[in-house]
Amino acid sequence: MSTSPKDPVNVTGFDQASIKWVLRTIILFTAAAMLGLWVFQQNVSLILLILLALLLAVAMEPAVSTLSNRGWRRGAATGLTMLGVTLLVTAFLALFGGLLFSQASSLISDLPNLIIDLTNWVNDAFGQELDPDALINQLNIQPSQIATWASNFAGGFVGIISGIIGGLFQLLTLALFSFYLSADAPRLKRKIGGLLNPSAQKVLVTTWDITVKKTGGFVVSKLILALASTAAHSLFFAAIGLPYWLPLGLITGITSQFIPTVGTYIGVMIPVLFAVFNNPTDAVLIIIFATVYQQIENYLLSPRLSKITMDIHPAIAFGSVIVFANLFGAVGAIVSVPVAAALVALVDTYGKRYELIPELAEIERLEAKMEGLEA
Repeated sequence: MSTSPKDPVNVTGFDQASIKWVLRTIILFTAAAMLGLWVFQQNVSLILLILLALLLAVAMEPAVSTLSNRGWRRGAATGLTMLGVTLLVTAFLALFGGLLFSQASSLISDLPNLIIDLTNWVNDAFGQELDPDALINQLNIQPSQIATWASNFAGGFVGIISGIIGGLFQLLTLALFSFYLSADAPRLKRKIGGLLNPSAQKVLVTTWDITVKKTGGFVVSKLILALASTAAHSLFFAAIGLPYWLPLGLITGITSQFIPTVGTYIGVMIPVLFAVFNNPTDAVLIIIFATVYQQIENYLLSPRLSKITMDIHPAIAFGSVIVFANLFGAVGAIVSVPVAAALVALVDTYGKRYELIPELAEIERLEAKMEGLEA
């Protein structure tokens, strides 16, 4: 029996009450999402501070766990670890703080001259007509701006104290969160687990342990490698008489470890640029030393540290830095790689893997063979 076009069509589930419920749900969901986004935007600095505190707590975990396993209370172990870090930083500033900030001030003041020399070299080598003054203005390193930067650094310890006083609240907040996230980690894990069913508790424990072990090892290994790279390059720069050897050594060590893929090249390029227009021989020596040191790091230091850390694909690391830096700035770039490392560790743990087909298994076999040859 056919239905006349004039007969009403009853569509089950689309009555007036259902439509009102769907619309009300959409409106509530949209309002909740907008409220959550607003709260996030208003507290983004606090959220990043907590993430940074969590990163520091995870980095301290190996030392805290070692002391805790020897009978120390976690609070005392955390306090001792934080005190040790504070003393190391204080000792470094006491020994090299004045020299570091004096050289940094001179380095910043010399930036316009570097831009002029580099622009003139590009014009001569490639037949361009670039205006160094326009480039300096675009980079916002005019003499007035340089004077402001230099005066901030030239104060030495006065500048440091002023900066600490200005950011005292953030510093204390960071220290407080780091302490409690480390000292109360087992209690926090227990309280969160008490809100979950047994199967979810098992996932929580596994996720927590993986994050602390893998990410903590990742952070610690990067800090050790950055310290070693900074010390080696700074000593070499000082030995060859490179101006601003301490801040340039710091730049090289930090960028080589905490900027994935291209960090090593950026870290070497900066001192090379400062050296090439003063003494080209120094630039060549820097490149040779950096190449030799990179081989030592790759074949001696990194393999030994890889036992406590994890590998993360350079593309993932580099992409995470770009995304987090765009969203949250410099602090986001700092926490990006450890966060990506934790996510990769969780995917490796809970991701389901299937048996490879012969073509893919052959690729895996060849990769394993190449890694064996490199080792």
